[in-house]
Amino acid sequence: MTLPAISSVPPGRPAVLLLSGGLDSATVLACATRAGYAVHALSFRYGQRHQLELERARALAAHWSVTRHVVCDIDLRPFGGSALTADIDVPKDRDDASMGAGIPVTYVPARNTIFLSFAMAWAEVLGAQDVFIGVNALDYSGYPDCRPAFIEAFERLAGLATRAGIEGTTRLKVHAPLMQLTKREIITLGVSLGVDYGMTTSCYDPSPEGRACGHCDACQLRRRGFSQAGLSDPAPYVG
Repeated sequence: MTLPAISSVPPGRPAVLLLSGGLDSATVLACATRAGYAVHALSFRYGQRHQLELERARALAAHWSVTRHVVCDIDLRPFGGSALTADIDVPKDRDDASMGAGIPVTYVPARNTIFLSFAMAWAEVLGAQDVFIGVNALDYSGYPDCRPAFIEAFERLAGLATRAGIEGTTRLKVHAPLMQLTKREIITLGVSLGVDYGMTTSCYDPSPEGRACGHCDACQLRRRGFSQAGLSDPAPYVG
């Protein structure tokens, strides 16, 4: 499978990549690395209920030999409003109709806007014109900040909000190569690039030992993607 929406570049071209430790961001990391970018990975400790994803992000950054990996500390817990940052139950065992209706409580308000703002700042310091994010508009849970319109709007914002944009020295491009891929296609692509999905986590509510619950929206979408790809999910599950 060819790399979607990413052209090969001269080796060492800097790029900032949002790395969550999940399946999608691991796939984007492989895409950007294989294309020749010098990846500067950016992760966040933002008050999420578990730190497993940061452990996985560090492992992925080391495995793919990123140029630098930064973990930024920001705290979204004072705002609450999400099952990932507040004492709100994570929805379990929802059917397709429920997952496709409305914006779920696992949505973290403005999270991707905040994350991309940090990525934009780092890219400007690096003189980089490329930022990578693993958002997806097909097999996703209804998040408003995972849509093409959001990515396009953020690119326009970057042109107005940065010195590089105003002076015309650099025009920021936000790459979302998985935007139009199903979870099955993402997994198939990642496997072809050598991604070890056993190093990733997707679960919204993992056990203290790091095992996926198997019942949240993220687990259901992940397991279905592996099944449709004819592959076994290497992630450990409870039970």
